[in-house]
Amino acid sequence: MEQEEMEQNEIKEEKKISNRIIHPIAPIFNEYSKVLVLGSFPSVKSREGQFFYHHPQNRFWKVIAAVMKEEVPVSIEQKKAFLLKHGIAVWDVIQSCEIVGSSDSSIRNVIPNDITRILEAAPIQQIYANGNKSYELYKKYCYPITNHDIIKLPSTSPANAAFSLEKLVLCWEQIHI
Repeated sequence: MEQEEMEQNEIKEEKKISNRIIHPIAPIFNEYSKVLVLGSFPSVKSREGQFFYHHPQNRFWKVIAAVMKEEVPVSIEQKKAFLLKHGIAVWDVIQSCEIVGSSDSSIRNVIPNDITRILEAAPIQQIYANGNKSYELYKKYCYPITNHDIIKLPSTSPANAAFSLEKLVLCWEQIHI
């Protein structure tokens, strides 16, 4: 009986990750974007809100505002304007995948985004990964196509509790344009 229960639990776990999710958010960039920040895949909250780093506990907007010495943008329109004003493009490495909730460690069967779309339209000088997973995925799927190096920055995700807001800002200051 115990073996049967374990097998049923495994089947339930497999079903959790069997749904392919397609990235629902368009990249933010324009012909003046000099820096590209790549995440891995939008969290559940970002997918629901249809915008990058939409989870209220994600520190991306606080970090990027501190680096640029500006107020934290609040609305989606303010956030878009903020990025474009500072020459920052934002997107994710993954176009679609199987994922459980927002867990990067559960990501399976990745189809990458076409990053060259941004690189051909904007004078990107440097690409940054927001965390280890986006760095690994970029190196695996995108670097062989783009041949553009990427710098790994610590994740702004609330799951990265090892980094305080102050420590994140110090690490992210290198993106200052």
